[in-house]
Amino acid sequence: MNTIKLKKGLDILISGAADKKNVGEIISQEIGIVPDYYEGIVPKVAVKEGDEVQIGSPIFYDKSHPELKIVSPVCGKVKEVARGERRKLLYILIERNGSKTQVEMPAIDFNSGREAIHAAILASGFGSLIRQRPYDVIANPTMMPKSIFVSAFDTAPLAPDYGYTLQGKEKELQAGLTALSKIAKVYYNVCKATPTSLQNMENVEVTAFEGAHPAGNAGVQINHLDPVNKGEIVWTMNVQDVVMMGNYILTGKLDMRKTIAVVGPKVSTPSYVTTITGSYISDIDEGKLIKDENIRVINGNPLTGIKAEEKSFLSPFAGQITVIAEGDHADELLGWAMPRFNKFSNTNLFFTKIQKMLCPKKQYEFDARICGGERAFIMSGEYDRVFPMDIMPEQLVKAMIAKNLDKMEQLGAYEVAPEDFALCEFVCTSKIETQRIVREALNYMRKELE
Repeated sequence: MNTIKLKKGLDILISGAADKKNVGEIISQEIGIVPDYYEGIVPKVAVKEGDEVQIGSPIFYDKSHPELKIVSPVCGKVKEVARGERRKLLYILIERNGSKTQVEMPAIDFNSGREAIHAAILASGFGSLIRQRPYDVIANPTMMPKSIFVSAFDTAPLAPDYGYTLQGKEKELQAGLTALSKIAKVYYNVCKATPTSLQNMENVEVTAFEGAHPAGNAGVQINHLDPVNKGEIVWTMNVQDVVMMGNYILTGKLDMRKTIAVVGPKVSTPSYVTTITGSYISDIDEGKLIKDENIRVINGNPLTGIKAEEKSFLSPFAGQITVIAEGDHADELLGWAMPRFNKFSNTNLFFTKIQKMLCPKKQYEFDARICGGERAFIMSGEYDRVFPMDIMPEQLVKAMIAKNLDKMEQLGAYEVAPEDFALCEFVCTSKIETQRIVREALNYMRKELE
């Protein structure tokens, strides 16, 4: 097995990691499907209020590519088609009825051709779970990739342990990887902690990555193994989604359940939960939160997740729900100027580096404060120390701010995603919203160049 050791990156030591314990199945009575979670799709609604739907029934399509559809993960009745300003589709709410019947969908046959397998993946709804580089959007179904990346580990703060969540699902994983390998070469990436049973996969190129976050990001792995050039397409897919697809291949049944982690310093018993995408986050974390102060519930991980509102639905791309303190009532004598032992810092401002040497497993209770305001400059070398890709991040971000397409192309914008810059945003002294800048720049590139 090829091993790649990364020298750059940063592990953020947040308290509240999940114990290897599944507290059971929590699925909301109402399931919400949110178009905004599917970056790059312009939705065209396929149902109306009062319609009965089954598992696999199309809920909405991509307006430009009708073959790319988002399907219902449950049986029930369409309770609400919610729209906002200018009739923008906000979400579609389905009330479950307990049935498990599904619509007839084509089987994924390994012996059929590349095009037939791809068509079956789209027909069963798994096309909406495949993202592409460039632009980090849902994969264009009319363009085939040169390679596909699946990461079997996640290095984000408090990320779920796939070695635990995928235990006993090796056959389903292998079936999903085999199906993808019929479309393009599959790079399947693991780490030291990945169990041997999950490493020994066939029909794929297995690579081990060693290093701090973001070693588990698909963008980092693409950059080291198969960089994206102009005119090329690379797909990425979450390993749990590959397992769901493999289960469909083996059983013919569409089972959209997944195991996620409910974690963070404001979770009383951090653990794993089996649920379905679109469940209410408030249902999943009910009875698990410590509410001794204002808290922030995050739909995803602390670096790239979305702040959950009162009625937020679990994102299809979230492997965890994270809960931290808001920090809006935190009063600290002299603020940052006071030397502290309970604060994390990537610089020498606090005693973090000494503590990591003396106590490598020490964890910190983070809150949602950014501790400063945005400044109109980027500190030289700050991004580069935590960015393990063969790309100059500061220069690329500046080109993105200037909307300079030629510079963005030259500096590697085709193979990056906002999540690859999450650490840059975390360590940024100037508090620049780097992920927002990258997302807007990629959308601009797609609009101008496609």
